[in-house]
Order: sequence, then C-alpha cells, then structure tokens
Amino acid sequence: MGNTNEKRPFNFGAISEEYSNFKRAKVVIVPVPYDVTTSYKKGTDAGPAAIIDSSLYMEAFDDELNQETYKIGIHTMNELDVRNLPYPEMAKRLKDALKDLIKAGKFPVILGGEHSISTPPVEGFREIYEDLSVLYLDAHYDLRNEFGGTKFSHACAARRISEIAPVVEVGTRSLSREEKDFLNNPPEKTRVDVISVYDILDDALWQDRVSRLLSKNVYISIDLDVFDPALMPAVGTPEPGGIGWYEFLELLYSVIMEKNIVGMDMVELCPIKDQPASDFFAAKLIYRLLGYMFSSKRLSQLKKEEKDDSNSKEKDTPPKEGILHKGSGDS
Repeated sequence: MGNTNEKRPFNFGAISEEYSNFKRAKVVIVPVPYDVTTSYKKGTDAGPAAIIDSSLYMEAFDDELNQETYKIGIHTMNELDVRNLPYPEMAKRLKDALKDLIKAGKFPVILGGEHSISTPPVEGFREIYEDLSVLYLDAHYDLRNEFGGTKFSHACAARRISEIAPVVEVGTRSLSREEKDFLNNPPEKTRVDVISVYDILDDALWQDRVSRLLSKNVYISIDLDVFDPALMPAVGTPEPGGIGWYEFLELLYSVIMEKNIVGMDMVELCPIKDQPASDFFAAKLIYRLLGYMFSSKRLSQLKKEEKDDSNSKEKDTPPKEGILHKGSGDS
C-alpha cells in the first residue's frame, strides 16, 4: 500500500492516520502473541507481527469487491503483553481489552497466537448475545477435555468454547479417540456440530448446512490449518488435505451475508523464515473478509434488516442492541 522503501508503522496495511486512527476506525486489529500450550511447532506468538508486516505490501484496492476497504477505518493496537503468561492472566487481559472495544462499537479482529486465545472473546460476546454461535474453522477438532496437563490447551479450545456457546466446526480432518467418543453423544448434548472435509466432499450443499446450523449472531474463529498445507504450510500442526482459497471465501461470503458477525479471530500462523507466502495469505484473507463485511451490499442489507425489525416491534419496546461491526466512524 505504498512505497516499499519507506519506514512502515505497526499498523495493518500501513494505513494513513486519516483512516487508521481509533476514533474513525470501524475495525480494530488486536495482536495477541500467545504461544504457551502448542504441542508441535512453536512460534505462533510471531504470527500477529508477521501478518501485520505482510499486510504492508497488499494492494489497497480489492479487485473482487471493486472497493478500497481500508476506508472503513482499520486501527491496529499494540501487541497485548501476554507472552508466557498463565492462561487465566492472558484471558483476563484479552477480555478487558475487548470490553473497551465493544463499548466503543468497534469490530475486533484478534490475531494469534495459539487457538486457546479464542475462548475469552467468545465469553465476552456471549454476555451480549444470548443466541451466539461460533463458526470454528480448523483441521483439528480441539475437543479434548484436557491436554498437556491443562484444560486450556489449544487442543481443548473448541471443547471450552462449546461450554459457552454452540459450535459449528468446519474443515476438520484429525481427531483423537477421546474426541470421537465425545462426538458419539448427540449434538444437543455436546453443543457441537461438525462438517468435516469428508462431509464437504460428499455433500454439494454443505455450505447451506453450515448456515442452517449457525444462529443469527456469529463469532468466527479461523485456524489457518483448516487450509490445505500446500496453500498454508506455516501452521503449528499441518494436516494433509483441507479447504482451498476460493471455496473458503465462498463459504464465508454466504455466512457474512446471512448472519450478524460480531467478531473474528485468526490463529496458529507459525511463520517460516524467508517464506512469507503464508503470512501474506493470512493478511490478504483478513482484508478480503473485512471487505465482505463492510461492502455496500452488506451494509444496505443490514439497514434493511434493522428497518424491518424496527417496524415489527411495538413502539414502547426497547430498541435492540446495535450491530457491533458498524462502528462509530465514517466509511
């Protein structure tokens, strides 16, 4: 997004102050460099900085959407000081930071770090949205009750989240016997629905099924190992197979157009030295998804939904809570 030789600030896309200041921004990037429980490749704490660094070299104009998405305002926070903290302390710092953003009407994009960082945001949003569900995109089921001596391992993230809100897992293709036994219980008990890569291969309407399983208000959690490692090798635990770029975008576009997305995280990037393709992939994906969420078509649809909802209520009924991702700035 500019001259590659000039010194770049630590903000997503190297966006100018006009569009990256906190007051104007609709979106806030929250870097969370936390890597304490990873069990294979270490280094996910370097993920947030790698994504932000790669984002500096993206084109600001989105060729699919025919728009300059950065003009919605994208602010980047400094990295949270959570390296090597025990999970409870990390979780508290992250929840406190998110409370301020939610109060300010910002849409948070949380960059990990390992997948255990996803639980605190879900806890925070569940306090606001009773019908919250979580779209959990991952190669692994992450449904162990305990791993490595802790219930807050990255391998337990979906299990902990399911205790807070229903989870729809997509793209899974690796699980333990314990997780398989857990899923033998009915979804009403586990609060987990699964659409594995094998379901995707067998069911041409799998994307429709994802939308049906999700509630109106959705938090999105993206573990980058959901992708085929041929596209995304720089992850903590790569698994053969996986989702491709375009089918992923097709799914997320449909979900974003149909649901109210309250927040999003992207986790488990484990940068590989001198191989920036995965870092750039992650940065471009974030920018594209933000483009979907703040496209003129989506914003028009939200306004129509709000109007229809308002007209259906009696005048003395308190107004519903605002759509968080509209933010407080001008686009």
